[in-house]
Amino acid sequence: MEATVTTGTEEKVWGGGNQPLSVSYGKMMMWFFIVSDALTFSGFLVAYGFSRFKFIETWPIADEVFTHFPFLHGVDAPMYYVAFMTFVLIFSSVTMVLAVDAGHHMKKSKVTLYMLLTIIGGAIFVGSQAWEWANFIKGEYGAVEMKSGRILQFVDANTGERLAIGDFAKPVHSDRETHTANEGVWFNSESSLPSHSIEEVKAGFEANPNIVVRTEKLDAEGKMTVLSRADSEERMKQAIMVVEGANLVHNEYGNRLFADFFFFITGFHGFHVFSGVVINVIIFFNVILGTYEKRGHYEMVEKVGLYWHFVDLVWVFVFTFFYLV
Repeated sequence: MEATVTTGTEEKVWGGGNQPLSVSYGKMMMWFFIVSDALTFSGFLVAYGFSRFKFIETWPIADEVFTHFPFLHGVDAPMYYVAFMTFVLIFSSVTMVLAVDAGHHMKKSKVTLYMLLTIIGGAIFVGSQAWEWANFIKGEYGAVEMKSGRILQFVDANTGERLAIGDFAKPVHSDRETHTANEGVWFNSESSLPSHSIEEVKAGFEANPNIVVRTEKLDAEGKMTVLSRADSEERMKQAIMVVEGANLVHNEYGNRLFADFFFFITGFHGFHVFSGVVINVIIFFNVILGTYEKRGHYEMVEKVGLYWHFVDLVWVFVFTFFYLV
């Protein structure tokens, strides 16, 4: 039989028995989870990148989609609130670092304070994301959809500013009912009626010669192509329905895949943040009860801290690829 030779280095690395590399089982499993979850998010972002590259000429411009800010109705603030959300989440990562450091020094009061600040930051982020979703779903200006599925938005020919459908639509009497799967056209079902019918939008468009449309296609300057009045009239003849906001089927901002990826990627990340907040709340109460003081260590705070830092790091990539690039 061959003798097994064990060097001093190997004994130092693997001599931990149940703690190889001097890492506990719980922390090792957390790292395994983070790596696997990172691969999942990477796949989503790669799919988003391929789709955007394929439809680059019709992909919505983030600066024209995310322009809302709470309590500032009508104020154009592109990306300001998304930047605020990012700052809050990164700040919560800092407080989590401080909580872990306080745990290493067995300072219960500081761990409690910094965990509370982390929870507040995560809750603000989740609430902000819900508010952003609500505005994205509701929409602001509205658009019309053509038979081809392409979107037409309206602008003032004189100023170049975008116009809301409600600003020019003319009331037209019509007995319209909401399309449902069992009553009406099954493939054109609706959750609710839009604020204005397509007939009202067309009537208002014809009555205002200063209104033109712009298409999803981006020009050489990276802006949506604005058509002439004559071309606008030709495109309006193909309009079949009014679109307000975005869902998994229709999207007033442009290519519908944009909305699909927005809901899926930000929703998946939001679920991670929400889960992290719930876990942090549980750990927070355990800290107050003195659970980790009795154990003689705050390793559980460190393990949940690893998860929280991962969630923050993922958002940096989502923010970069989805909002900035």
